Amino acid sequence: MRTIRIERVLWAAVLLAFGFAGLTIPRMLAKSAASQPQPANAPEMERVIKLYRGTWEYAETYSKSPQMPNGGENTGTYTSELGPGGMSIVNRFHSKGPVGEFEGLLVMTWDAKEKAYKAYVFGNDFPGALVETGQFEGDALIFRTTFNMGEKSIPMRNETRLDAKGVLTSDAFFGTPAPGAKETPFVHVVATRKQ
Repeated sequence: MRTIRIERVLWAAVLLAFGFAGLTIPRMLAKSAASQPQPANAPEMERVIKLYRGTWEYAETYSKSPQMPNGGENTGTYTSELGPGGMSIVNRFHSKGPVGEFEGLLVMTWDAKEKAYKAYVFGNDFPGALVETGQFEGDALIFRTTFNMGEKSIPMRNETRLDAKGVLTSDAFFGTPAPGAKETPFVHVVATRKQ
């Protein structure tokens, strides 16, 4: 009887020790991580964060094209917040209207090796990710990529800027203009920050 009681006390002590460790170790690790110096945001990311961070309402106006003979306008919202460690910015967006309903995710970061911004766009209307490379040109953040449609590769350029009133505009164009030719406008977005 006494040995059974001793065994129970020992098991209780072991369980208590493991339980205490299970509760304490994660807290200790979190405190240790918090006391470690965090990586500083690249100065290039600070500029993108100032441009995008917040909650926005927007209208997107699509140009008339063979695919959209009447053009059209959708409205939507997006949120833009810091990614892990503040080394990226994550935008979640959703719009709907006569042109359709779109939902997506956009992750932007600075690639020090390429000395360029990288954007990874995921959407509900295309597979995989659209990868863009960008730079600031004056006050506009310009991203360029090639969009594949079947056998055809179409260059695309996106130009985003924030005006003095805090209104963000973004324009997407298709095609690389030949000398004297114009790019084809695709969509014009006007966004107002809500938070």
